[in-house]
Amino acid sequence: MKRSTTLFFLTAFGLATGLAACASGGSGERGPRRDPNLITAEELTDFPTVSALDAIRRLRPRWLQGRGNMRPQLVLDGARMSNLEDGLQSVQAASVRTMRYLSASDATMRFGTNYIGGAIEVITRGG
Repeated sequence: MKRSTTLFFLTAFGLATGLAACASGGSGERGPRRDPNLITAEELTDFPTVSALDAIRRLRPRWLQGRGNMRPQLVLDGARMSNLEDGLQSVQAASVRTMRYLSASDATMRFGTNYIGGAIEVITRGG
């Protein structure tokens, strides 16, 4: 009796584990997991005629939300821009190599002070 009970629990555990793995794993058709802080040129192929601002609004809208009262700063090809939205609007998505969101601490370590709201770094194909 004890052996059949142990066998029953092992079988039930194996079945439950297998079903849980199938339910949580999905079919695998979602594609690779994307970095929430990076937009690459490959992601922008669906948006060739829009600005970088529109692409961010569609792909990573949280980047444009300020942290506290501060909005992120724009760093375009290594140069700090004075206006985030105007700067992003002036760049076509087709010309972007990468766009990366940097937290306040990451931006401060990389570019210096006054990045309280973080930074959006845009590297263009020409830059």
